[in-house]
Amino acid sequence: MKLMKAKLCPVSLNVTVRRFVYAREVSDDALIRLVDGCKTLSALQNLHFKIVGRRHLASDPSVAVKLMRSYAACGDIDCARRLFDASTQRNVVFFNVMIRSYVARGHHWEALRLFSDMVRLEGVKPDNYTYPCALKACSCSENLCCGVQIHGDVSKLGLDSNIFVGNALITMYASCGICIDAHRVFEGMLHRDVVSWNAIIAGYVQNGLNEQALKACREMVQLQGPRPDAGTIASISHAMMNDKPEEIGFIRSLFNEIKNRNLISWNAMITIYAKNSMSEKAVQLFREMEKEGLKADEVTLASILPACGDLSYLALGKQLHEYINQQNMYPNMTLENALMDMYARCGCLNEAREVFNHMKKRDIASWTTIISANGMHGHGDQAISLFKQMQGSGLMPDHIAFVSILSACSYSGLLDAGKYYFDCMSKRYQLVPRMEHYVCMVDLLGRAGQVDEAYAFVRQMPIEPNERVWGALLGACRVHSNMSTGLVAADHLFQLFPKQAGYYVLLSNIYARAGRWKDVASVRSIMLSKGIKKPPGCSSVEFENKIHMFYIGDRSHPQSKEIYAELDVLMGRMKEVGYNAETETALHDVEEEDKEVHLMVHSEKLAIAFSLINSGPETPIRITLNLRMCGDCHHAAKLISRITSREIYIKDTNRFHHFECGACSCGDYW
Repeated sequence: MKLMKAKLCPVSLNVTVRRFVYAREVSDDALIRLVDGCKTLSALQNLHFKIVGRRHLASDPSVAVKLMRSYAACGDIDCARRLFDASTQRNVVFFNVMIRSYVARGHHWEALRLFSDMVRLEGVKPDNYTYPCALKACSCSENLCCGVQIHGDVSKLGLDSNIFVGNALITMYASCGICIDAHRVFEGMLHRDVVSWNAIIAGYVQNGLNEQALKACREMVQLQGPRPDAGTIASISHAMMNDKPEEIGFIRSLFNEIKNRNLISWNAMITIYAKNSMSEKAVQLFREMEKEGLKADEVTLASILPACGDLSYLALGKQLHEYINQQNMYPNMTLENALMDMYARCGCLNEAREVFNHMKKRDIASWTTIISANGMHGHGDQAISLFKQMQGSGLMPDHIAFVSILSACSYSGLLDAGKYYFDCMSKRYQLVPRMEHYVCMVDLLGRAGQVDEAYAFVRQMPIEPNERVWGALLGACRVHSNMSTGLVAADHLFQLFPKQAGYYVLLSNIYARAGRWKDVASVRSIMLSKGIKKPPGCSSVEFENKIHMFYIGDRSHPQSKEIYAELDVLMGRMKEVGYNAETETALHDVEEEDKEVHLMVHSEKLAIAFSLINSGPETPIRITLNLRMCGDCHHAAKLISRITSREIYIKDTNRFHHFECGACSCGDYW
């Protein structure tokens, strides 16, 4: 019967079942085949009823096993167990099916209790199918004691050489945190398949042994044994955090070799790129995945949405949002939080708030994301209001939530509120401040002009200050021209990171503000001798699904002629309303007129001019900058927003600036 061999969907299968149930003559084979393919509980119950009416089938142990397996697959584990208990001819197959069913449904203790009953039963002995299931139950329940006992039993029986048993032992020991024994089992295996390698790699990663995991990956390739598969990429992906480009390149080469790549392998590789700040490559790979015809799932979206935020790829982010709506993936806090974060980092605070407002449920990450979003955009009071609402909802703020509210206070100059929340951490919530909280406090005090208090705070820290703490202090010294403390902070930074260009630039700016040009020259000479180069400023703009990038003095863009003509017009109009170039930190060894020319072609201004040429007055201008925005460009952006009546959003490495009607959301406090 061809119909029975065809793959039926649950609806058509139900119809077929009803036809057979009410048919007068139905073959035994037809009934059994329907049981094997049954996907819904009601259909299975109808089939079971028909089978009970045929004594020769009802008393057949193999039929009982098939019914047990199908009931478990349909989610009725209790009915499967009743069939098991009712059977008088239970053999090893009965036990294996029931134990496997328990494990598949997450009932690990029941699986182990049944395994224990089996071991004590006369005439029924576990086999090479039983032990892997029992060991998986040990792994999932982290029952090391039972796992060790099983290991002893399989060794006595000589089953430890069985590849399935060996793989299960590796996973069991690793899940229980005993990587030494997992490695010992792995090394003792006579034969290994790709599952064996994936198990030891995943075990290393699970226990934080990322270097060993990568080493095992390389060894797997070097030995020219089984080829890596999707499971290999998925296992190693959790170890790839802040890794060297060559390591990521190696994993990409494994990914490229996989034939018939499935969604798991694509997701794992996209996640690796996203976690390692390689957002452009993550988006590029996502595009390749789409061309292959694979549809994104929750894991894909949760990885690619943050990459869109990093790159300010608003158009792609909106497409993904639409896809989530079309696929009706709500409610889903992981995706909703990712959408909020994407919109916030693309400068769309209203859209982020809209996502937040429509959430049916919110966790601490939801609140933290929207608080942080308001803080980045300079809405400190709103961030505080949201923090209070979170407290009122019954959720307990965690360390990350306090980083968000302290940062928001810092961005908006809310000194007293920031001090209150820092004290609140330990006094009300018994949370010990971490390094990131100290960074926020130094930044808060420094921005508010309390540089001496900030330095005193650093000296009283109970933990050794890191480069971010000293960097925040040095930045405050630049803003407030505090030479003495700035030199102390710079000295610590040069010891910690002797080749970090940004810190030399900050010190150079402090000297420049004080007019100490010899010291400026000295700093630049040191940078030259050490081969340290300041990264060039780069501003990017998304237009018609393409990213346009501009560097200082850039003339490589096809529209350069129009861009520079627009700049000339803007410069003339700005001067009419009082613009004077802020040249104090520009190159000191050129004439004042040349300084103005140098400032005029900064990447931010080129990006603004490009956007003005290519978009209508109703379209907000959105720019992403790879450095901290300079004072002259900030002043110019305010004036341009006024004379053109355009909204301008600029995201620099520090925060968002929303320019409108000649003012900035930061209140000139950045």
